[in-house]
Amino acid sequence: MLRGMNDREVPQAEASGQASGIHALGRVLVDAFGSGWARGNIDQLMSVYAPDAVFIETPFSEPIRGAESIRRYWLDVPQHQSEVTFTSGEIYGAGPWFSTEFKCVFRRKRTGEWVDARGAIFCETEAGRVTEMRMYWHRWNGGRETSLP
Repeated sequence: MLRGMNDREVPQAEASGQASGIHALGRVLVDAFGSGWARGNIDQLMSVYAPDAVFIETPFSEPIRGAESIRRYWLDVPQHQSEVTFTSGEIYGAGPWFSTEFKCVFRRKRTGEWVDARGAIFCETEAGRVTEMRMYWHRWNGGRETSLP
């Protein structure tokens, strides 16, 4: 079950003892990524990416290429988000790919407005690092549906 959500929102997760291979790697990478996001620790968040990784924020976004460009994207998080919680669901894997659902809730520092972002992350890996991350997600801002960042 997606930690932080109720039974009606997400199906039960696989028992942790069944995880292996790409499932175990995906769990380690998603947990490090999510913990870095929640703590505003960009070094921890970036530790999951390969140097030549590609990050695609939404299906309609231009790919961000290379770890330094991805780092620049995430540097705004500690400046604009507070009280961040990140939870993720079961890891699904095939070959070098894994995916999971996620929920990230935070307060905008400037306005105090709460944002609830939920979606899915799809990652390709090589040598234990993410070489491509695609995020498909939607946000609720201040208790209403909107596409504002």
